[in-house]
Amino acid sequence: MNVLLRKALFIIAGSAVIFAAGCKKKPVRPDPQSTLIGQTPGGNDTHSSGLNTTPFGDLTPSPLPAGLVSDTGSGLQLGTTDASHGNQIRDAVQSVYFAFDQSAVRQEERAKIQDAQNYLNAHPDQRVLLEGRCDWRGTAEYNLGLGDRRANSVRQYLQDLGIAANRIEILSKGDLEAVENADAATAAKDRRVDFVFIK
Repeated sequence: MNVLLRKALFIIAGSAVIFAAGCKKKPVRPDPQSTLIGQTPGGNDTHSSGLNTTPFGDLTPSPLPAGLVSDTGSGLQLGTTDASHGNQIRDAVQSVYFAFDQSAVRQEERAKIQDAQNYLNAHPDQRVLLEGRCDWRGTAEYNLGLGDRRANSVRQYLQDLGIAANRIEILSKGDLEAVENADAATAAKDRRVDFVFIK
């Protein structure tokens, strides 16, 4: 009987270890404000809004596109989100919102994309960056993919309305700036594509 009791305790303890090891917790994301690229003490925060790409064969340095970079003396400041700086314009068009775990543009959101088309037609010197975003649920990898699909859906709709592909850029932010453990109403606000117009 003593042997049976030991075996039972051993099996229970082993099962508990296996069960505990099988439950993986979602990793805690760092605060985006504390991990900014190029942030210096007393300097300016920097936010990347795109990449400078150079053809592989051309190795001569070229200046970055106007409006994306300014040298402030305390480091580079990549694209500002403040409309008063003139580089990027936010809030000219309302964000497009999506249903949970969906990337299809809903009927009631299409007017916002038409507003973006009207804005781009009125400002032919500007282009648009579409920032795809997600709520906090799901893995970081999945949410980056979902944010990309959402931004691509809006891009395709803009192209169908006649906006040239070279005037549209996309960026998936996934759940990087989502409110952690948000209630349903707050999480719904994180499931969106933002329009950032670049001069």
